[in-house]
Amino acid sequence: MEELSQSFRVLGDPTRLRILRLVAEAPLNVTELVSLVGVAQSSVSHHLGKLKGLGLLREERHAGYSYYSLALEQADARWPLVQMARQAEDPAGDSARLKDLLRAREDRQALNERLLEPGQSWFLWAGALASLLPPLEVADFGCGTGVLSVAIARWARRVWAIDQNADALDQARERAHREELENIRFLREDLHRLSLPSASLDLVVISQSLHHVEEPQAVLAEAARLLKPGSRLVVLELMPHEERWVLERLGHRHLGFAPEPLEAALREAGFTSLTRETHARDGASPFRVFLLTGVKPS
Repeated sequence: MEELSQSFRVLGDPTRLRILRLVAEAPLNVTELVSLVGVAQSSVSHHLGKLKGLGLLREERHAGYSYYSLALEQADARWPLVQMARQAEDPAGDSARLKDLLRAREDRQALNERLLEPGQSWFLWAGALASLLPPLEVADFGCGTGVLSVAIARWARRVWAIDQNADALDQARERAHREELENIRFLREDLHRLSLPSASLDLVVISQSLHHVEEPQAVLAEAARLLKPGSRLVVLELMPHEERWVLERLGHRHLGFAPEPLEAALREAGFTSLTRETHARDGASPFRVFLLTGVKPS
């Protein structure tokens, strides 16, 4: 009863009610909340502290920012307070501004996906490769929404875009359709055990996918099985990190990899002529990436 009484008192402030309603719709950081409710950052931080102190909000770190989201479940006795806040009139127009903010966030993410994310710089030089490389049979392990698959398809004979996530594959298909590319084949399969025939590929690319799989060594062995003798594997991965929120929110199974053990895993899978390149951290991002390549012996 005391917790419920305190919650009523805290939510007696109109700005806190607005903040609670907003974060109930989407995780937001302090800067975003300042732009939405139109009060000083110090005031927003004060209100967030009050709401978090009562267990109404949770705080999670993502890409250098703290994001706040609703921490209550429907079974909580205070859930009706949240419902009242969400159903209340919106004279300040918070909901409309939130829709605009989320749309702008999606646009930025789409731009990052094309140009800025680690490994996606391949999009920029994919066109040049078309005039330099012979037509290749390529597999993109863990293709996600297909950004890299589409870039590779501009110079490859055929690309096998492989992922277990049906929604991601649907987005990849839509992307390929928009780009009018017909040389991409989509497979919803487990990377540990693929249906493609042995020694059928010229190149396998595993771009930030190993940290999603249960057994990275088995996936590397599967890549070795599929490659023709003399063909190459390219692996882009995250360095070890402490961003544990990626486990639940993004489905990561590993918090990055040290390059040396992953190199050893490539050797165990039969790859030779290994190369490694480590990249510096990009701005405020907590992540660093490294690139490994190996050749399947002839």
